[in-house]
Amino acid sequence: MSPAPELLGMIAGTLTTIAFVPQVLRIYRTKSARDVSYLTFGIFSIGVALWLIYGLIIQSPALIASNLVTLSLAATVLVLKTRYRR
Repeated sequence: MSPAPELLGMIAGTLTTIAFVPQVLRIYRTKSARDVSYLTFGIFSIGVALWLIYGLIIQSPALIASNLVTLSLAATVLVLKTRYRR
């Protein structure tokens, strides 16, 4: 595989992954995740985990790295939602 598709994947993965950072920071700062859906983030997390497995199977650094970080951020949202439950 040429480096161009992997670079494109890394850029895409970086952008979609950092999109979760403001949500995590907001929940942490406000100590509230009332508007976050367990079901949505649960389904999303399963999908990201499957993408991570797929990335491992095809040995794609872009898929592995971005989905590993995204899964960590999504799990953080779920943990914070549970912690700040009201």
